[in-house]
Amino acid sequence: MGQVITVAQQKGGSGKTTLAANMAVALVRSGRSVSLLDTDPQGSLGRWFMTRLEGGDEGMDFSTASAWGVGYEMKKLSRAHDVVLVDTPPKVDSDLRPALRESDMVLVPVATSAVDVWALDSILDLTDRVGVPTMIVLNRYKAGTRVSDDVRALLAERDVRCAEAVLGDRVVYAEALGQGKGVLEKGRGAWTREIEALRDEVMAAL
Repeated sequence: MGQVITVAQQKGGSGKTTLAANMAVALVRSGRSVSLLDTDPQGSLGRWFMTRLEGGDEGMDFSTASAWGVGYEMKKLSRAHDVVLVDTPPKVDSDLRPALRESDMVLVPVATSAVDVWALDSILDLTDRVGVPTMIVLNRYKAGTRVSDDVRALLAERDVRCAEAVLGDRVVYAEALGQGKGVLEKGRGAWTREIEALRDEVMAAL
């Protein structure tokens, strides 16, 4: 059975799809078979995947599911792939619980703002009840700024596990997403080290 990684966050715009897509590309490039599962009705990850197919970039599988079908689809995909990455709606309700139950880890992206940190509490409460390991991933991080220091202080108050690797505030992430790519397919740069470090950290934690 493969590992299931669910990306969840109550607040919209935190970077769930960006995180899922770039993790998928990074995992494929490390030799793993990967499937994406989009459970968000907005379908952003699905649109990214279709743009990717149109550009001739394959290398991974894709599926969608909603409500009661999520758990079944996760189990099915994990039997055929090394890693399943699940993108979820920006909300915390009963529909999210089946996905969490089948997950080996939940990644929670937090953009550099106190509002994103405040939105953590409900998802952390749910992952704690289900008993699934959770890792916070700082996204659009601006090193050396007061707001970044404030966010880290707020996270420290919550006693949560934060990934050492952070994703910087870089235009290349949005650019790559719109082209159906991951940043690792956009040439080498500071983002190369970020994504590869995060991939390795997450897989080591599983």
